[in-house]
Amino acid sequence: QVQLVESGGGLVQPGGSLRLSCTASVSGSFFSINAMGWYRQSPGKERELVVVITSGGTTNYADSVKGRFTISRDNAKNTVYLQMNSLNAEDTAVYYCNAKISAAFTGWRSRDYWGQGTQVTVSS
Repeated sequence: QVQLVESGGGLVQPGGSLRLSCTASVSGSFFSINAMGWYRQSPGKERELVVVITSGGTTNYADSVKGRFTISRDNAKNTVYLQMNSLNAEDTAVYYCNAKISAAFTGWRSRDYWGQGTQVTVSS
């Protein structure tokens, strides 16, 4: 009923940039994507919020990425983009796309859906 497809990860040198994208495919015509965002998880660490953007455009960034990462959203395409600049080794992680969706098949409650994850490695 919901599929999140991510792309754009890879290997980049410190100081470099990457752009991630995530597209949500949702069954049916009546649904609401309340928010989309990105989380990341490094080995031995818990998954952490990177940034989220609501349907109204409100954003919430982790302090560690403020000023370096920018999220944008194309509501018509149900797609979010994460532009990551000035990457450093601490940004190395698997990045997961998240969507909070309400629909008939969720009982109109907002539920979390996750992408499969995309690896970002920052290394020289």
